[in-house]
Amino acid sequence: MSTSTPRTAVLAEPGPPAPRRRPGRVFAAVLCTLLGAGMTGAAGYEAVAEHRAAHRPLAADAAYRKAASLWRATPVDTLFPPVLDGRGAGPGGADRTWTRIALAPDADCPAALSADWRALLAPAGCTRVLRATYTDATRSSLVTVGMVFTPADAAAMQGLRGRFAAPAGYGFDDDRRAAWTSSVLPEAPVVVYAVSAFNDGRTLDAPRPAEDLMRQDATGPAARAGLGHETKAVADRVERAVRALAAPPAPEPTR
Repeated sequence: MSTSTPRTAVLAEPGPPAPRRRPGRVFAAVLCTLLGAGMTGAAGYEAVAEHRAAHRPLAADAAYRKAASLWRATPVDTLFPPVLDGRGAGPGGADRTWTRIALAPDADCPAALSADWRALLAPAGCTRVLRATYTDATRSSLVTVGMVFTPADAAAMQGLRGRFAAPAGYGFDDDRRAAWTSSVLPEAPVVVYAVSAFNDGRTLDAPRPAEDLMRQDATGPAARAGLGHETKAVADRVERAVRALAAPPAPEPTR
């Protein structure tokens, strides 16, 4: 009778016992995850809110009041660019270019304005006056352009429209003044003005409004030299810079 050796089954060694989950640790981990997500979400919301607040346009009256401080908050080359482009600004649409040749320190109103301007501005108040002088490419003319900043509200400034006389120049005497212009800005408590002269030092009878010298039938050396056009064009370009700085930014498009 034959016999066979029985096969022994090979058993795997038992592994380490599975870790037991403790309810307290699980809860803490979930809580940390939720808190982290909440803080991240809050930070993201705060960043978006700050971005929107920074780019939210100011109300018109707030923007108007803020513009009263442009004289001290804006780089001088922004208010008075070193070079002004006068494309199409000369008589008959001729191109012009003006280079800044003199820049006055910001001044108190009594030191920079004539007596009639000071009297007119007295009810509204006067904060500061900025001035610069430009010359054309041929250096035959001079144009002083100025900004008068006031603390007045829009209603008081509107009452000043059309009441100013010829302003004082900067770098030339009053008897050399040729053409002048002034405007009260609707976006800011600022009066922008300009007054021109011949660079050769000649004296003139009296300064004339730039608009009068720009008419086709205007006569006299200042009209023939285009000083009315130059005076108005220089003032307009500086005025545009102030308006762009004072106007509230356009709202961002909704996404």
